[in-house]
Amino acid sequence: MTSLALRCRDEEQMDAPDLDPAIYAEVLGDLARVNRWTFTARPTLAYLTRATENLAAFSLLDVGFGHGDMLRAIARWAKQRGVAARLIGVDLNPQSAGIARRATPADCAIDYRTGNYLDQPEDFDFIISAQVTHHMTDAQLATFLRHMEHNARRGWLVSDLNRHGFAHAGFPLLARLMRVHRIVREDGTLSIARSIRPTEWPAVLAAAGIDPQSVSIHRRFPFRVTIERLRPMDAR
Repeated sequence: MTSLALRCRDEEQMDAPDLDPAIYAEVLGDLARVNRWTFTARPTLAYLTRATENLAAFSLLDVGFGHGDMLRAIARWAKQRGVAARLIGVDLNPQSAGIARRATPADCAIDYRTGNYLDQPEDFDFIISAQVTHHMTDAQLATFLRHMEHNARRGWLVSDLNRHGFAHAGFPLLARLMRVHRIVREDGTLSIARSIRPTEWPAVLAAAGIDPQSVSIHRRFPFRVTIERLRPMDAR
């Protein structure tokens, strides 16, 4: 039985650069289905509801957009509220942009980009990531947190998995019931083992030079954690 006392550091199959493009597309599609069934967008939309109160417009960068399902959920949310949202996604995998564009309605204006978030030429009101930070090394995560803290004008959000025994044991069953690709089942279980517990996040933030008291850390259903930063409007 896998011990969850410490984060697992094994590499996930979907991160392999030589993964067949057709398999990668299937994996992203299945992950988007899992995200819908496990309410992945809910914490992000709740955060934006609070963060954009009294705003008529905002810009947002989603780092590691994958299938683009989070950005599409935000686009629908913003349209329902009559808020003008400039939505940009950046993903290191060059295959992601085409897959996300094909899944996005023509009237949904989302800018999908390939590259590194560090190389984006503009600042954003908000920078977010969902189910991404568990893919990072400690050094990569520290760099990412510092970047968001220094470059997100209004705030930033990390939404990710919580390393929990019940989730780790139960996800393979859910994956089989949903008949997702084998890689989704195996990587999903590994992702839980790679993730950071809520009690571990203060030390992670401190290592990145961010005061843990400046952010809010919350457990979210089901077996998720969010790290939320809202910057006072007079601070910048």
